[in-house]
Amino acid sequence: MKTLLVIAGPTAVGKTALCVRLAKALQTDVVSADSRQLYRELTIGTAKPRPEEMDGVRHHFINSHSITDPVNAGRYERECLALLDTLFQTKDIVILSGGTGLYINAVCKGLDDMPLVDPALRTQLLARFQQEGLEPLQQELRRLDPVYAESADLQNPIRVTRALEVCLSTGLPYSSFRRQQTAERPFRSIMVALDRPRPELYERIDTRMEAMLRAGLVDEVRALSPYRDLPTLQTVGYQEVFPYLDGQYDYEEMVRLLKRNSRRYAKRQLTWFRNQSNYTWVSPDDEAAIVGMIIESPKR
Repeated sequence: MKTLLVIAGPTAVGKTALCVRLAKALQTDVVSADSRQLYRELTIGTAKPRPEEMDGVRHHFINSHSITDPVNAGRYERECLALLDTLFQTKDIVILSGGTGLYINAVCKGLDDMPLVDPALRTQLLARFQQEGLEPLQQELRRLDPVYAESADLQNPIRVTRALEVCLSTGLPYSSFRRQQTAERPFRSIMVALDRPRPELYERIDTRMEAMLRAGLVDEVRALSPYRDLPTLQTVGYQEVFPYLDGQYDYEEMVRLLKRNSRRYAKRQLTWFRNQSNYTWVSPDDEAAIVGMIIESPKR
């Protein structure tokens, strides 16, 4: 059976470098499971791998879509499965790597069967988000579905509004619909999550943010100002810069918020992956252990 090697983990943990080494050793491609790196317009703020970092290894779902043509987990699942079907025609192993756990689960397990929602409610929630900001919606979600709010990325407006619209339209918690059986896939998935000692990870995040700023993050965000209300841009690395450009705080405060929120985002990612319980945790430097897992894992 074909093998999907999943390399997951928080931002700045070292996924790209490891996956390039693995892809070269296994003579295969890397498929990105990052909900922001697939957008062409978002480069510096998403820490998108540069061509020299990819080192000749083909990466898919990098620069594949526009922010004006948004991708959700369902669309990613369909397009990724179609891509994997093509790649597996010539490869026995493909690497799926990223920090968006929902996208990884969509590919490996399938998505939950969610109820249909009135488009008018979705429009209303998005209007509330644009007028009131994210915090009131976060508070309402915590009240209506404390179980989901405990593990969800509440800084992601798409996740928050999606969960809220299900709660409000059905009168039931969003989490009550998230119990679907794992979908059958024509490949086996080997799930690996990367971690480093927390002080080391946070230092890497701070260093990366400083490099982003030197590379022109502020100019990138300024160029995206016409699209600033898109949910895609309500994310770490961008939401901290727009207020700086508006004069709401100074450069030093922007840098502080960028680093702090990136560390918090990494912590949420780690919590999410640990709650999945089906990952084997390894160091980003231990590629030999990962190759061993492929050899030893049952073929089914």
